[in-house]
Amino acid sequence: MIASGVAILAIALKQLNVQDYLQSVLLWIQNLGPAGAIAFMAIYILATVLFIPGSLLTLGGGAIFGVLLGSVYVFLAASIGATLAFLIGRYLARGWVSKQIEGNTKFKAVDNAIAREGLKIVILTRLSPVFPFNLLNYALGVTQVSLKDYLVGFIGMLPGTVMYVYIGSLAGSLAMIGSPSTANPQTQMIQWIIRIVGLIATIAVTVYVTRIARKALDESVANEPVNNAPIREGE
Repeated sequence: MIASGVAILAIALKQLNVQDYLQSVLLWIQNLGPAGAIAFMAIYILATVLFIPGSLLTLGGGAIFGVLLGSVYVFLAASIGATLAFLIGRYLARGWVSKQIEGNTKFKAVDNAIAREGLKIVILTRLSPVFPFNLLNYALGVTQVSLKDYLVGFIGMLPGTVMYVYIGSLAGSLAMIGSPSTANPQTQMIQWIIRIVGLIATIAVTVYVTRIARKALDESVANEPVNNAPIREGE
């Protein structure tokens, strides 16, 4: 049921021009005055839970509220939305996922590794662009990572959040967000920084997870009971 719901949602979003719709929503938020911050955060939270890409909203936050307030609003909204998605994944989808991976000793080893080193892995995956933010929230929900480590791991979102909000603030207006004319040298330099940090984080998380997963798997194999039954002649 959950998988079908996600598939239907993905198809629906494909049929809609989400970017244009979000652009209109951001213009509406800009005209709300002081109430705009609350509306912005509410929409960002909803977008996070519904798998709607938040990059345009993040850029819009910078254009509307500036670097400081934009970063605060985006970070708080993304954190709340990610927590809701995590809890949904843990308590509504975990049973279904567990059935799919039942008997998979390698996944169990990775899951156990995440349970022991959850905070480091969450931080690294938050820094890496290879792991889609919205999907990662649900995926981590079906692992053994603790809620505490998951929440503390939000610090890994800070560099990317501030940088994208800053890029949005450079646009000057919502109409200019995503426009080629905003690709000035300063913006391009920031984008390259984001890519480099993301690449380093991707390599780090791949190596780290592989190492601890292998260690956990070796320990699991070592702890399995050995069949000491004698071998009969002729076998």
